[in-house]
Amino acid sequence: MNRRGEVIDYVTQKYGRDNVAQIITFGTMAAKAAIKDVGRAMDIPYNDVDRIGKMVPATLNITISQALLDSPNLQQAYDNEPQVKELIDTALRLEGLVRNSGVHAAGVVISPTPLTEIVPLHRTKNDEIVTAFDMDAVGKLGLLKMDFLGLTTLTILDDALKLMAGRGNIIDLDKIPLDDTKTYEKVFHAALTSGIFQFESVGMADVLRRYKPNVIEDLTALNALYRPGPIQGGMIDDFIERKWGRRKVEYELPELEEILKETQGVIVYQEQVMRIANVMAGYSLGEADILRKAMGKKIAEEMAKQRERFVRGALEKGFPEKKVVKIFDLMEQFAKYGFPKAHSAAYALLAYQTAWLKTHYPVEFMAALLTSQTGNTDNVVKYINECREMEIPVEPPDINVSNAFFTPHENAIRFGLAAVKNVGRTAIESILEARNKLGRFSSIFEFCEKVDLRLLNKRVAESLIKSGAMDAFGHRAQVMAVLDKAMERGQKSQRDLQSGQHGLFGVFQQDDAAANGAERLPTVPEWDEHQRLANEKEVLGFFITGHPMEKYKDKLEDFRALSVQAIGAMKSGTGRDEVLAAGLISGLRVLKSKKGDMYAQAVLEDMTGTVEAVIFPEAYKRLQELLKQEIPMLVRCSVRVEDEANPKIAISQLTPLEEAQPKLPRAIRIRVPLDSATPATVDALHTICREKKGEAKVLFDMDRSGDFMVVMEVDGYNVCPDRGFMARVEELCGRGSVRVVE
Repeated sequence: MNRRGEVIDYVTQKYGRDNVAQIITFGTMAAKAAIKDVGRAMDIPYNDVDRIGKMVPATLNITISQALLDSPNLQQAYDNEPQVKELIDTALRLEGLVRNSGVHAAGVVISPTPLTEIVPLHRTKNDEIVTAFDMDAVGKLGLLKMDFLGLTTLTILDDALKLMAGRGNIIDLDKIPLDDTKTYEKVFHAALTSGIFQFESVGMADVLRRYKPNVIEDLTALNALYRPGPIQGGMIDDFIERKWGRRKVEYELPELEEILKETQGVIVYQEQVMRIANVMAGYSLGEADILRKAMGKKIAEEMAKQRERFVRGALEKGFPEKKVVKIFDLMEQFAKYGFPKAHSAAYALLAYQTAWLKTHYPVEFMAALLTSQTGNTDNVVKYINECREMEIPVEPPDINVSNAFFTPHENAIRFGLAAVKNVGRTAIESILEARNKLGRFSSIFEFCEKVDLRLLNKRVAESLIKSGAMDAFGHRAQVMAVLDKAMERGQKSQRDLQSGQHGLFGVFQQDDAAANGAERLPTVPEWDEHQRLANEKEVLGFFITGHPMEKYKDKLEDFRALSVQAIGAMKSGTGRDEVLAAGLISGLRVLKSKKGDMYAQAVLEDMTGTVEAVIFPEAYKRLQELLKQEIPMLVRCSVRVEDEANPKIAISQLTPLEEAQPKLPRAIRIRVPLDSATPATVDALHTICREKKGEAKVLFDMDRSGDFMVVMEVDGYNVCPDRGFMARVEELCGRGSVRVVE
């Protein structure tokens, strides 16, 4: 992705500036876009238009007419709401018209003569030269189209290899073994595929758990099959059943076994269709490619010719007619979904390489992955959580250690300065140049004297303090308190140096100021956890040194609350059944409905991500004060899955987590094994019970190797038997030592 421009520059220089251009692409008004644009023009409130837009099913290339047939809610709104009817009728007339133009993501045209002699050209707002005809028209003119696809995964691999080389590990990805058991088991069998090219989706993770690939050919096949056609046709389920022997692998003819063996007897690739035509009907590979194109494009006239040609050729080779016709029908059926093996194999290789690096060099790989997502807060949060699950610490930014991007730091990943809001490229270059020339910064005063303050203003410095990048200088409230003074001194020092007035006494004063900077920090109270984390969220987009939800982890398990990640993975939800979730409410927007009632939209955030939330008028009346409090909340809500890629929740009840109490057992029994118990065991048990006082009665089963048991109930030993309490007791007395009394 980073070097795509160099490739375009290369062909421009090689073939001539007049002979090379990128290709224009036209954005048309698809169903949702047409509805939104018309709604804006009709001055319909955004939320009403958004509601209608979300009723359009998330099906590729769906039209408004088809959406009315597929979505009862949309049809009902069309029939019952005059404004919606006018909106839809107008959008129907505009649907499919060109809305805007852009530059094709990959296409480049190369011509033997100046392009102005063949095709009109257009200059974009970024001064790029593009053809004024789109990709299809350019192809019909007979021009050579090249796809220079900028792939982020290749950048991640390149960055990871460079980070590894910087730590003394030189790896050639072309030479890594493709049968590494550890890679298949740790990543693909366990479906831990965050950051793995083409294998990251929830649906693909489910397929991997069921199929358990062991060779690169498995990855190639799954990559080709995981698309809408094969999924809806049940081909993936059939493929998995055949792998595990639950469905017999059969071949219509023995000659097909060699061609279809690697895909369990299922036609998966376009190349297999071509090879069958070649082996059975004597097609040349050129003729077989014509057959493949005819099948893929469903050209009826050409298909009739090909059927006749295939049957005739196969009969001449002695194959039975009944089988020949059946095989052609199968080829025709699967060609609709057929995928080029060359394409799928290349993708599978990249997927394997990313998985191999994640398995064997996880720190470098995750650092490169995080760098690739700089600016995409949701993905950075997702991958930082993945790092925590992999037991890779992600350390806060540090002015003395961090580079521009995420980098390995021993067995951890150090946050990059570029991910801090308001800290631009020139400011980072200034910091790194000063650090490389003059060494580590010992105080905020020295930092402001060494770094070129023409390139780094107060806003940048404040963001660095809030992010924790200057924690080495003192606690954040102290450093913030002296920032103005430090910048004033630094600017004076730099002005004096530039004007030549920085003499012997100036140098002495500067060094003295740097040496004693830490002593001059004022005595001010530290920011409390809430303020510290809020500031981190402001400049990083998320919490880095902790999370307000962290201390409620055990309590949430007692409530069996769903994580935001679990809600995001839900495939269905009508909004009728309620569930429990928890998190912080942010981004609150209070709006007015058509009836004049107030309602709200917001975002619920926990340690796994964010989900959009709506609070309808009746609930908003009850909850408006709680919604303003930016504190951890237990949330009762319903899940609405109108769009699988973006489930939403409707909040009906909020309770501050500090006050929320889960429904716990009213009595428990604790088994104490007398054979292994010591006075220290009894003392520790006493301490745990005293620390966790509550309402539940406790019975102690004093057990001696099954010979006898004495059941004791001790006065004053009522406890709060949450999961934290039970875990501590089981750690002391053994697994299964706590039982709930119904």
